[in-house]
Amino acid sequence: MDTRPKVSSLLSRLANYTNLTQGAKEHEEAENITEGKKKPTKTMLTAISMSAIATNGVVPAGGSYFMISRALGPEFGGAVGLCFYLGTTFAAAMYILGAIEFFLVYIVPQAAIFHSDDALKESAAMLNNMRVYGTAFLVLMVLVVFIGVRYVNKFASLFLACVIVSILAIYAGAIKSSFAPPHFPVCMLGNRTLSSRHIDICSKTKEINNMTVPSKLWGFFCNSSQFFNATCDEYFVHNNVTSIQGIPGLASGVITENLWSNYIPKGEIIEKPSAKSSDVLGSLNHEYVLVDITTSFTLLVGIFFPSVTGIMAGSNRSGDLKDAQKSIPIGTILAILTTSFVYLSNVVLFGACIEGVVLRDKFGDAVKGNLVVGTLSWPSPWVIVIGSFFSTCGAGLQSLTGAPRLLQAIAKDNIIPFLRVFGHSKANGEPTWALLLTAVIAELGILIASLDLVAPILSMFFLMCYLFVNLACALQTLLRTPNWRPRFRYYHWALSFMGMSICLALMFISSWYYAIVAMVIAGMIYKYIEYQGAEKEWGDGIRGLSLSAARFALLRLEEGPPHTKNWRPQLLVLLKLDEDLHVKHPRLLTFASQLKAGKGLTIVGSVIVGNFLENYGEALAAEQTIKHLMEAEKVKGFSQLVVAAKLREGISHLIQSCGLGGMKHNTVVMGWPNGWRQSEDARAWKTFIGTVRVTTAAHLALLVAKNISFFPSNVEQFSEGNIDVWWIVHDGGMLMLLPFLLKQHKVWRKCSIRIFTVAQLEDNSIQMKKDLATFLYHLRIEAEVEVVEMHDSDISAYTYERTLMMEQRSQMLRHMRLSKTERDREAQLVKDRNSMLRLTSIGSDEDEETETYQEKVHMTWTKDKYMASRGQKAKSMEGFQDLLNMRPDQSNVRRMHTAVKLNEVIVNKSHEAKLVLLNMPGPPRNPEGDENYMEFLEVLTEGLERVLLVRGGGSEVITIYS
Repeated sequence: MDTRPKVSSLLSRLANYTNLTQGAKEHEEAENITEGKKKPTKTMLTAISMSAIATNGVVPAGGSYFMISRALGPEFGGAVGLCFYLGTTFAAAMYILGAIEFFLVYIVPQAAIFHSDDALKESAAMLNNMRVYGTAFLVLMVLVVFIGVRYVNKFASLFLACVIVSILAIYAGAIKSSFAPPHFPVCMLGNRTLSSRHIDICSKTKEINNMTVPSKLWGFFCNSSQFFNATCDEYFVHNNVTSIQGIPGLASGVITENLWSNYIPKGEIIEKPSAKSSDVLGSLNHEYVLVDITTSFTLLVGIFFPSVTGIMAGSNRSGDLKDAQKSIPIGTILAILTTSFVYLSNVVLFGACIEGVVLRDKFGDAVKGNLVVGTLSWPSPWVIVIGSFFSTCGAGLQSLTGAPRLLQAIAKDNIIPFLRVFGHSKANGEPTWALLLTAVIAELGILIASLDLVAPILSMFFLMCYLFVNLACALQTLLRTPNWRPRFRYYHWALSFMGMSICLALMFISSWYYAIVAMVIAGMIYKYIEYQGAEKEWGDGIRGLSLSAARFALLRLEEGPPHTKNWRPQLLVLLKLDEDLHVKHPRLLTFASQLKAGKGLTIVGSVIVGNFLENYGEALAAEQTIKHLMEAEKVKGFSQLVVAAKLREGISHLIQSCGLGGMKHNTVVMGWPNGWRQSEDARAWKTFIGTVRVTTAAHLALLVAKNISFFPSNVEQFSEGNIDVWWIVHDGGMLMLLPFLLKQHKVWRKCSIRIFTVAQLEDNSIQMKKDLATFLYHLRIEAEVEVVEMHDSDISAYTYERTLMMEQRSQMLRHMRLSKTERDREAQLVKDRNSMLRLTSIGSDEDEETETYQEKVHMTWTKDKYMASRGQKAKSMEGFQDLLNMRPDQSNVRRMHTAVKLNEVIVNKSHEAKLVLLNMPGPPRNPEGDENYMEFLEVLTEGLERVLLVRGGGSEVITIYS
């Protein structure tokens, strides 16, 4: 029965979709204001990018995290999302500290718990007060958020009203200052600003009982309180003390002095350039108002930026919005336009109404600590004080509301396992556990207590988030994915890249070391998520980018075969499955991982015999089994499973069709068919030979692992031993390259390479050894070289007797498998079968193909023969090849004798080797000689624990050139 939904029900569910958490109806009812209006941004670029992403589909809870993770993947989303969460949480601490500072400095100074008469310890006492009151305020705000977002929204209305009234009061005060500026005196000595905290009057002298006596200011610059016999500071003597208006008003023209930048180093005296002053230096007195920190554009950006980080305030609560696609763009852009106007207009008004020496006085020393903006405002400074207090409280509440929801969204995606507990919530949807963690982290920020230390941290996290929002929009736009259809049309990838570049620049401009710390934290989170294996497929842009890059690379690879220097074995590993769809020889995968060491292409293939329609489920299950085994053996690659009517056909299909474009396998890895002699079913070893023939016909290299169960696992490490290479026929350098690649893995790293080659009586063994050593030196391969001499007369009685026994056993087993009709025909086929075992054949049934391949195969004993092979047809096979070539008049006894004789030499030299690599001769062109071929290989490798038979693909894979 078809269980797919009807179109009508599907459309109904989509139309009634809500991203609100179940039971969170009060969220919907309480959404009366646009959150974004409370917080401005530095620029419109990030808002444009965010609007495009927000309108490209439904945005559930998580806001910025959801947008980034679905656009850039779980790794980037989790890393940036957690950093943004930390930034939002620290922002809550910063806003609370700001509120406490207003409370203790301007509203109720007598509420301070800690006091100090020592000026040096006064700041420490203030920090302790901020820690105590900040903790109390945090607890109160957390309780409000815990009760429900409905109450936060109600408070938000009150806070917003206070902010609006404060802004209007500043405009009103600026207008009033044009005709009635407030009384706001600043004491000056020449053009230098004096602190008003410790002086009684702004004068050198004062009148008491009609007598002129020195003022307190006199005592600060002179060594005596008397006029006579007093030595005073030179600058004090030559300059007059005057009082100027700190807020001269809008019509004063002071904006001409404040229009241009004037950055001052730390410790310099704040001066008024237009004031008269004698050209004398004088001494540096503590009664001057000094610059507390070296100012620069980058410093001011870092200080100012936290005040404009509210671009994400609305998006963080996307889960509480009725229509996030509509609310986020409109609310964010209107908030930016509004706050940009307010900020810029206030900057202009302050520069036009207030003296520059007052604007540069960070702590208000010249004006007795009074709030300058409060003095400028109308009708009362209390409007600004109270408005600023409630504004910071409201911003803190918004941060404590948005941050837990962000953490909850990350936890629910389960990309960071240890955060899973923070995905739980109350019945009404409030993220309780996430709120508690947010409170703990915010408390850490409050305990720091210094706004100057907290502000740069959150600036980096916010900038990083904005950077990736812009990157996400640019990436989706450039990739042109079919699902990228945002309703917001006023975006462009160039704007997004510009915003991304500005964010990156601001990170390093504000504080390069904080930027590096933030990136390291994000990088660690990224690698952790990647290490945990976030199995999330969200159709993100990084996957799309990977596809585009892969397509580009594959098309480039199609331009031609790889150069010899770039050749590496790209493996197709053929695995056999048992009846339960389990891999019979998992060590084959282990060997592949050791050979590849995580580099290049690895395809793991297998065949299920049957019908695809009937065995589709089994094929999927087998593929999952193979993938899990690949993961366990740390094999990085792909799995390919084929369902075919016959095993041989399936293997042939794998060899022909695996890979894509230029990214195809060039080497086939398979296991030796153990127990083929005892098996009554000849299909196993016939399938093996068929695979050898298909591999050779495709000009692919072949690796056959014999006794694969004895090969080491990845946890075993050889502390010593040898990898022995028996180099008989030059195969393009495969025998040289393979042991070098194996030694890159920790299992084989401590093994030594020994290379054996065979010489005959007429060869110069000493010269051969020198030539081979020189060849290896040019190949940059460290190996011990040994030349083994073999003679025709070197045939022991034991060897000959054993050879006869091998042939008799082969004949007996062959007759046991023949039917009566086949026995009658067998006598006629003996001669053909005995004449077709040609070790240099590539397995083709056509003589022409065999001759073509033989032009590429050459012996390796001497350098002259090796160099001559590049441009000339190989000479007739000598030595070992003459022994192995099967001439029409040779018998099976002679062929078996060849195998026994060579096996005797190999076992004598390499019986203790950890691995023996041998040239693998090709199968006979006539299938009638297949069983003799199998018997030959069996005898050749008998008595060796681990053997790797190697057959080259007909091309050079190693070079002496750089």
